[in-house]
Amino acid sequence: MKKLLLLFAALVLSVGAVAARDRVTTDVKALPQAAQTALAKYFPKTQVNHIKIDKDVFDTDYDVVLENGTEIDFDKDGNIKEVDCGSSAVPDALVLKPIRDYVAKNFKGQKIVGLEVNRKDYEIQLSNGVDLKFDRSGKFLRIDD
Repeated sequence: MKKLLLLFAALVLSVGAVAARDRVTTDVKALPQAAQTALAKYFPKTQVNHIKIDKDVFDTDYDVVLENGTEIDFDKDGNIKEVDCGSSAVPDALVLKPIRDYVAKNFKGQKIVGLEVNRKDYEIQLSNGVDLKFDRSGKFLRIDD
């Protein structure tokens, strides 16, 4: 029985290793349609430098790097998971209005340079390095460490 379990575990791991493949391309058509639409809508004037497609047995992620250094991570369906604009501001249309309003009121002069979309919340990074957490409706929760 032990040998059978070990053989099964080895088989699962080897299938996972074969199925887990990363690929790099510059072809935007390799992205899901929703990701293509998001790039065209939110970053229309910036060219794609490269796209890293992370495939594993259970999931696929798309890591897009634009010519200006902006990094955007998409899930398998093309939904934005994370945006890192370096020192540039994340496009306003990507950030919920209550979050933009909170930052404008409480962190005058700061730009939102990073955005992470999670199941339960949003995390943003300001140009001064402060990380803030908001719920899915845009209500401020806390400053993250």
